[in-house]
Amino acid sequence: MTTSPPPSSRERPPRSAVLRQLFPLRELGAALRQLGLWTAMVVPVGLLAGSASALFLWALARVTELRWSHSWLLFLLPLAGAVVGWVYQRIGKSALGGTNLIIDQIHTPGGGVSARMAPLIMVSTVITHLFGGSAGREGTAVQMGGSLASAYGRLWRCSAANLRVLLLAGVAAGFGSVFGTPLAGAVFAMEVLVVGRMKYDALIPVIVAALVGDATCTAWGIHHTAYHISLGADGGINAVIGGALLAKVVGASVLFGLASLLFSELTHGLQHRLEAWLPSAALRAAVGGAAVIGLVYLTGTRDYLGLGVTSPDPHAVTIVSAFSPGGATPWSWFWKVIFTAVTLAAGFKGGEVTPLFFIGATLGNTLGVLTGAPIDLLAGAGFIAVFAGATNTPLACTLMGIELFGSHYAVYFAVACFVAYSCSGHTGVYLSQRLGVGKRNRVAAFPGTTLRDVRAQRTD
Repeated sequence: MTTSPPPSSRERPPRSAVLRQLFPLRELGAALRQLGLWTAMVVPVGLLAGSASALFLWALARVTELRWSHSWLLFLLPLAGAVVGWVYQRIGKSALGGTNLIIDQIHTPGGGVSARMAPLIMVSTVITHLFGGSAGREGTAVQMGGSLASAYGRLWRCSAANLRVLLLAGVAAGFGSVFGTPLAGAVFAMEVLVVGRMKYDALIPVIVAALVGDATCTAWGIHHTAYHISLGADGGINAVIGGALLAKVVGASVLFGLASLLFSELTHGLQHRLEAWLPSAALRAAVGGAAVIGLVYLTGTRDYLGLGVTSPDPHAVTIVSAFSPGGATPWSWFWKVIFTAVTLAAGFKGGEVTPLFFIGATLGNTLGVLTGAPIDLLAGAGFIAVFAGATNTPLACTLMGIELFGSHYAVYFAVACFVAYSCSGHTGVYLSQRLGVGKRNRVAAFPGTTLRDVRAQRTD
């Protein structure tokens, strides 16, 4: 009878074999090669998207100044809308999907995003702002980035997997460069795909693209608007987390989430009705342009036209003014919802995000007055939280708050964004988003279910 040798006398594997098991060099090498390939691929995408954003922001600033100095341009808004609607209906059909098309292509790369999307969306957005439509700029930057990335991928005949990374990079570079927030842009590109779930497989190349895009845009001489939240006991609040103030932020964030829900549902509902009543895209835009003119006369102000970031009128309501006492009226946020919903539902091009900034900042200003909380803090929290609720991207919006306002209030920003996200319902401005994790236990998330599907089931 033989006995096994004691454990101490067994032959041990050589140390090199153990190290190979702990650190599989072959797998590590493959991973590094893949990251190197993706990084080399996305740098040109960042350069292209950043340059396109710089040109777009320059043009947007010029046409906004023209509109300020020539008030009669507003009365040409119906005609401008009719032209944009006709062009998209005739030659831009493949680009009609906009940001939703890019999201669909990232999920299932197929026919690709049309190269004509970039010039079409840029020119049509500039027209919208020249004549006074209430729209944003993020949709344009994202669509330009995605279109350029898709064209670049087809040029090099990239595989479906690599094309997906290029599209993500284009979205990140476009978003990060147009707002000057590269980290938020990178996370936004990955978080916006699926509600409640995010994959990190392409995070490094996406971050590289966002950083390159932002640096390129800045290198062209483009400067972004600076926002400030006061520090110190005499100028605002301290960075110390206070229970009473945190409770006020939570309460305000519930309303931020409901404002997101109102904006998304009103825009989609109005668009659906207009498409049913007026099959002609040109006629829909003309009617929408006339409605915006009517709203100007109803409210007696032009504060809700265009981006609304700044104004030559020192008494106007703007995003910047919302950070100061008296910088907004109690209903400024509501009127911006109406103006923007009419503009976008009618078929004018642009984005939703900057109007969402306006809605959140002015609503935060009002709630700060009502609750006695620091107005600048609630304006900043609303700025990012309404955006978070409408796009279902609370993590990206938290990072945006840190990049724009500083890290002193990161806890408040995170609370605001995640509470607003939770209260905004299963809807959003991008109906191609897939539902990964339901916001409530009774909402089941089946593979491939989009917010469009959820909304259709709710309205049936």
